[in-house]
Amino acid sequence: MQTLITSNIRVIIPEIADYEVRRELLRANKVRGIARLDELANLVEYLPITTTAMRKAAMFWAQARQQGQPTAGDKTIDSDMILAAQATTLDVVDVVIATTNVGHLSRFATADLWQNINLG
Repeated sequence: MQTLITSNIRVIIPEIADYEVRRELLRANKVRGIARLDELANLVEYLPITTTAMRKAAMFWAQARQQGQPTAGDKTIDSDMILAAQATTLDVVDVVIATTNVGHLSRFATADLWQNINLG
């Protein structure tokens, strides 16, 4: 991530991703990890969850189930769909979600592993 930041590549952390990481750090009482996550907010842009993103996430969730390919259990908040929806609400043509869960996310938005994302 440091390479992206120093290369003037726009790095955006979706609020749902912060939530997923933060809740586990809090559960495990990892104070240093929480502090590092807070510091990250000073280095990159955060993308808040909006009504538009949540409505699009609901649409993605329904589409996945209609296609017989759900990405999470029926009674869970599907953060992958929220993340994909947040990415699609950006007014940017070359958005790529850096993730280890390419399979689920790439069905709804461009996604790839960090190491596969071309900086140039």
